[in-house]
Amino acid sequence: MPTAQEDNIPLLTEIIFPETPVSVPAEKTAATSQPLLQSTSAVLTQEDWQQLEQRIKEETLKQVLGRIDFVLEHRVRDNLADVLQTAVEGLTTEIRAGLKKSLEEMITRAVTQEITKIKIQK
Repeated sequence: MPTAQEDNIPLLTEIIFPETPVSVPAEKTAATSQPLLQSTSAVLTQEDWQQLEQRIKEETLKQVLGRIDFVLEHRVRDNLADVLQTAVEGLTTEIRAGLKKSLEEMITRAVTQEITKIKIQK
C-alpha cells in the first residue's frame, strides 16, 4: 500500500506541468563544458525546453556512441575467441584423424614390404 510520501512521486508515464514558471540557472555538461541553456535566469519557454531536450539527447548520444566501440570490440573479441577455439578443436580432431590414417597406411605398407623381402630371401 503506497504511503503518503510515495503518492507525491510521479510515475514515468505522468506528464508534470509546472504550476509556476520555472527559472533554471545555466548548467554545464561534463562532456562539453557549455551551458545547456544560454540564459542564466530566464523563464523557460516551450522552445527553451525543446532546445534543452535536444541538447540532452545529443550529449547522451555522444556518450553512448563513445562507449559503443569499446563494448563492441570487447564482445567481438570474446565471440571470436570462442569461434576460434571451436575451430581449432575441430581442426585438431581432423588433423589427428588424418595423421592416424596416414601412419596406419605407412606402417601397413612398410610391414608388407618387409614380409615380401623375407619371402623372396627364402
